[in-house]
Amino acid sequence: MTILSVRGKTPVFGQECFFAPNATLIGDVMMGNQCSVWFCAVVRGDVNSIQIGHRVNIQDGVIIHGTYQTASTTIGNDVSIGHNAIVHGCAIEDQVLIGMGSIIMDNCHIGRSSVIGAGAVLPKNTKVPAGSVYGGVPAKLIKKVDQKLFDDEIKRIAQNYITYASWFDKTKINRNDSHRVNY
Repeated sequence: MTILSVRGKTPVFGQECFFAPNATLIGDVMMGNQCSVWFCAVVRGDVNSIQIGHRVNIQDGVIIHGTYQTASTTIGNDVSIGHNAIVHGCAIEDQVLIGMGSIIMDNCHIGRSSVIGAGAVLPKNTKVPAGSVYGGVPAKLIKKVDQKLFDDEIKRIAQNYITYASWFDKTKINRNDSHRVNY
């Protein structure tokens, strides 16, 4: 894992986090407990802050960034961000599933318990109401999240990634605990 300080800011993270050996955390990043950052993922808080809640999984190849002086990134609790997604200068509330290859642009706001479909593109300033499924290019409302979708996808995937992270020997991978905080 690579942790880099930028402009006097160093990433901090909570307890029981997993970081793949080639994951990168840079700058003004605050991450909660039981999060995971997977292979080739980059969380780049160099130009603006990135706040990440508890039990967030940032899957392989994801890029999380912001825009200088205008758009920070905030991610709630129990969020799954699918492989190769780009999350840029936006707000994501709790219990959200971001599908693989999605692009979330500046000043988007994704409401609680929502799903963004694989490959969806949310243009700048898109507002996704709580409990919505959005998909397409540009992304539009497809349907509302029902209890089955919530349980079978949003909740299940978030829980599974806590389990997957537990399979790795964190004492060999996460050698540098100097950035760990009680969050």
